[in-house]
Amino acid sequence: MQKTAIIHDWFTTYAGSERVIEQLLQIFPDADLFGLIDILSEEEKWFIQNKAIHTSFIQNAPYIRNHYRSYLPLMPLAIEQFDLSIYNLIISNCHAVSKGVICNPEQLHISYIHSPIRYAWDLQETYLGSGGMKNAIARLFCITSACGI
Repeated sequence: MQKTAIIHDWFTTYAGSERVIEQLLQIFPDADLFGLIDILSEEEKWFIQNKAIHTSFIQNAPYIRNHYRSYLPLMPLAIEQFDLSIYNLIISNCHAVSKGVICNPEQLHISYIHSPIRYAWDLQETYLGSGGMKNAIARLFCITSACGI
């Protein structure tokens, strides 16, 4: 029996990458969902068919609702903590770190890669400045973490 996991960076809004999740769930309706954080209200979860989302330790971090981007340096570690050993098929829907899930050689990992996160490449001042990342060292750490450097 095939068991499928769909991994998404974070569930914070319904935008482009979430539309991909919506379509993936049409193809794999029995898939389990994983994401670093979930701050969607119950009313906003219609596109995921109100499925439960397995979240990471970052979910319980302080001020996560408004400052989840500040936790970017921890996200590669958090994504690697998901235990996906029971899944045959792993689909990561990635614009940041979800492609970094740990899989074993017997698992098929398909990664749908979106354009990179905007605050790493485009509109840095808009995203990082408003997120309290004005400090140059913090900014460098955030960008290198997002790039996997």
